[in-house]
Amino acid sequence: MPRWLQAVWTRPVLLLWLPPAFWAGNLVIGRAVSQTMPPVSLAVGRWLVALLLLLPFVAPAMWRQRALLWRHRWLIALCGGFGIAGYNALAYVALQTSPAANVAFLNSTLPLMIPLVAMGLGREPVGLRVLVAVVISFAGVAWIVARGSWAALLALQLAPGDLLVLLAVLNYALYSVLLRRRPAGLDALVFLAACMAAGLTVLLPFWIWELAHGARLPINAAAAGAVLYIGVFASLLAFILWNHCVARLGATVTGISFHLVAVFTALLAWLLLGEPIRGFHVAGIGLILSGFLLATVSPHVFRRAVPRQPSS
Repeated sequence: MPRWLQAVWTRPVLLLWLPPAFWAGNLVIGRAVSQTMPPVSLAVGRWLVALLLLLPFVAPAMWRQRALLWRHRWLIALCGGFGIAGYNALAYVALQTSPAANVAFLNSTLPLMIPLVAMGLGREPVGLRVLVAVVISFAGVAWIVARGSWAALLALQLAPGDLLVLLAVLNYALYSVLLRRRPAGLDALVFLAACMAAGLTVLLPFWIWELAHGARLPINAAAAGAVLYIGVFASLLAFILWNHCVARLGATVTGISFHLVAVFTALLAWLLLGEPIRGFHVAGIGLILSGFLLATVSPHVFRRAVPRQPSS
């Protein structure tokens, strides 16, 4: 690993912005193909691409650590079921019926759910500063969704898929907290590959059911490009970085970075779709970044991270 990359890797707070950037692209693409790409098929496609790319690098280590993988099979099954299968499939199903504003707003409850799940499972304490940071950044997301009008936010109508969005977010909150239980000695990429395989196993019967009920896979360059982008960037790279940040910084602090999805979505809409950035975008982005910096900028965060010893 190059020295500059190693320096960044050992200071994971510098990597926190990358998964939200990749997921913002996933949100835009997922919405764009929601009427042509069956949701479970899209979830299967993205994780199949990610797993096939990862396997050549981790297959020998997976074989060497097979006993450790089997010993912790239930943790892998839960992480695969919640984070790989549950979150993504439910989110894609929701995108078919929920307006983008609703999805963006409900997705932004993830940093609120993570500390609640963490406290419920007794995994990590949550300080007052972090809770305040979550509230501030959440207010920024709400202001963007409301387009600068609280009345517009209050007027949001619940769509049929909104409950699925909340359920999807709960799945990812559970996944993020359970990541801290990765056993000592189990390589992080081996663990991720095993979770991907477990998630695909969970998705398989739902995919068969979807195809049996008439779903058709579009065969064109746009569909292939969407699956490749989501598989490489929003799945493989984003999850490697997210898991690394959770292991070093904790689920709650890492979770706050999820609010950056709203920031990058606004920037992508401006760059790719020509949508103007208005005053409410600037105000909302300011609140999001203020909360993010409050939670992450402290002397100990920027020091070289000492690897956490996972539970045995």
